[in-house]
Amino acid sequence: MSDGRGTNASGGVVEQLKPEAAYCTLQNGRRACLMVFDMQDAAQMPPTLEPLFHANSTLSLQPVMNLDGPRAGLTGTGR
Repeated sequence: MSDGRGTNASGGVVEQLKPEAAYCTLQNGRRACLMVFDMQDAAQMPPTLEPLFHANSTLSLQPVMNLDGPRAGLTGTGR
């Protein structure tokens, strides 16, 4: 956005999330930022991401886990 709302909002989100990695790219012809971060609780989403909604951003969250997650889950199933 030419008024800086997007930049200010994304900077605040980056400060709060402290991503392990962040990449800027294009998706479907629009600017995009992909961030890898450790979300301890889903309750973090609304207060952290609200500034991006006010900046007229489109958001998509995709939960992922490292190899420890599936191993721990499968251990509990007896596999």
